[in-house]
Amino acid sequence: MYHNRMLELKCGDNSYPLQFALEHLLSVLSPRPIQRQGTPVELIERALDSCAVSLASFASGDRVVIVTSDVTRPTGSEVYLPLLVSRLNSVGIKDRDIEILIALGIHRKQTPAEHKRIVGELYGRIKVTDHDCDDPGELVYLGDTMRGVPVEVNRRVTEADRVILTGAVTFHYFAGFGGGRKSILPGVSSRKSCMASHFSLLNPEEGGGRHPKAVTGSLDGNPVHEAMLEACAMVAPDFILNTVLGPDKHIIAAFAGEWRDAHLCGCRFYNDTFSAPIDEKGDLVVVSCGGFPKDINLIQAHKSMEYASRALKPGGVMILLAECRDGYGNATFFNWFGHETCAELESALRKRYEINGQTAWSVKEKAERFRIVLVSKLPAEEVRTMGMIPATTLDEALQLALPMLPDRYQAYLIPEGGTVLPVMQT
Repeated sequence: MYHNRMLELKCGDNSYPLQFALEHLLSVLSPRPIQRQGTPVELIERALDSCAVSLASFASGDRVVIVTSDVTRPTGSEVYLPLLVSRLNSVGIKDRDIEILIALGIHRKQTPAEHKRIVGELYGRIKVTDHDCDDPGELVYLGDTMRGVPVEVNRRVTEADRVILTGAVTFHYFAGFGGGRKSILPGVSSRKSCMASHFSLLNPEEGGGRHPKAVTGSLDGNPVHEAMLEACAMVAPDFILNTVLGPDKHIIAAFAGEWRDAHLCGCRFYNDTFSAPIDEKGDLVVVSCGGFPKDINLIQAHKSMEYASRALKPGGVMILLAECRDGYGNATFFNWFGHETCAELESALRKRYEINGQTAWSVKEKAERFRIVLVSKLPAEEVRTMGMIPATTLDEALQLALPMLPDRYQAYLIPEGGTVLPVMQT
């Protein structure tokens, strides 16, 4: 008699109980246990202590721009921005000489309520400005990268005496990791620069697909990362302050100092904490994004699909729980699936590049390599058009998956797919 593993997997606001036979289970993949080394405030203070020499070089009268993320990327900014401004005040920088620039990339402007969430107690005290990627009067051209990406950035960072970058280190599905240099490109860059840097994830030749180094958790040789590094070097920020958040969105680590070194330290910590080592790939992966809001739309859910695919054999089956109550997350996203094959979609993307088209291509690419059963609220016919198999419940998905699996199939279960990266041990 075989025993079962009991698990709850979230989809939107619902939880699906899962009884899984141990004979078929390779592992449940989760982040490593987090050992917090202090409160969020203590972690930030300790990180800022480590770059006290950099702060000591600031002088009264310096105009300081602090770049931080918008509300779509939680960073703990409401905790660290007041502490950072306090340090600036302590070396003689007045509030009137400090400006917080929101690194929107190509995202929409923030509301006053969102500004308040971002800057916390500084709201109404320190000037806050949204970056606008489409305002040529607010952009300055600094040159091209070695691969020809034009670097156009917000003039506030070029005209400031001091620039500090802040944000959170995360996995990024083609730049390797978020944080660090990403605050400049795409954070405060023109739409043209953003598109060109993202386009570099594709191999140069038609039909070449994704560059093999432009993947999650990889920096060495990653062309997108390299473009971001070159752009950031043109700005030459004074230092960075980057956080790492746990699944509860609370700060679990902080890194401050020289913008390259501090970011790499953060990446190493993040990789060690949120990678799940595996010795073999499975026939089946059952993955939940972690419920609402992590599965609010398909563009957000794609992150879990991307990470989970690293644990799956070619031709294997993935069951993805992603409610998608807000649909796709972009009005033009689904239109890209009018191209019947991944190759046709890629060709169209090269002619008329869009970031959402790139995500659509990535979805379609995985739908061709694997068999993906999607548990969601999306219309069944549209799910089929995207190359996936629609289901409304986990039980239904399992029934659809079983005939596609070998008798002695082996599976991974991933309850928090957006924060766990399976990594094959070499």
